[in-house]
Amino acid sequence: MNEVKEALRNIEQNYKLFLQQQFTFIGALQRTRENAHDVIRPVASISQVQSYMDHHCNNSTDRRILNMFLNICNDLSKLCHKLETVHPGNNTTNGILERCKLLLSHNNNLSAIRAKYPHDVVNHLSCDEAKNHYGGVVSLIPIVLDCMKEWVTHIEKLPRHMLYNVSGGSAVSEKRAPQDAPARAAISQAPPSVHLKAQTSNDNVQVQGSKQVRKKNLNDTENHSGRRKGPWKPPGRHA
Repeated sequence: MNEVKEALRNIEQNYKLFLQQQFTFIGALQRTRENAHDVIRPVASISQVQSYMDHHCNNSTDRRILNMFLNICNDLSKLCHKLETVHPGNNTTNGILERCKLLLSHNNNLSAIRAKYPHDVVNHLSCDEAKNHYGGVVSLIPIVLDCMKEWVTHIEKLPRHMLYNVSGGSAVSEKRAPQDAPARAAISQAPPSVHLKAQTSNDNVQVQGSKQVRKKNLNDTENHSGRRKGPWKPPGRHA
């Protein structure tokens, strides 16, 4: 889980750097769209941005900022798939991941999505740009980041034994079985007759032991009661 949080923080830091250059990003999109003779339709998918960079980008500044956008989207996609190995899933977390995967799909239409408060990326655009051209593409990363933070919040409310190991996918157990568990399990799995014989044997030992104790106590009582036996005499007349 710590690994996931660290990856998410790194992506957020990269996005902050990108956000400071939003006007550069919009300018790069505008120039590459003009070079592609594609200024009417909105920028509505990741694959569209990829195509502009690969085929219609004429300067290093535009290429750098477009590539930065694509790299952040790629990092988010990798993290999204990684989240699936951290937790087996419930309705809430699975729904969040499915939305992230849909948004980050290269051919998904982003034109209708809009990032809302506290994000102000759409407010930095003109009305025409926000409505008809770039409102969706600038909203993609902040919306996905919010979804992933929501996923982390839900996961941290779940019991720890439901978490999965990030590297191996194996369940993490908070309680370990005692060392004598195998012995107890073997005894509990024995047939009833074995238990009965063991109990009978124990009872016999206890009975025999108690008889010996009683006999010893009786002898001790006789020896200490004052009734001492005299020396042995042969049968017949005695003086």
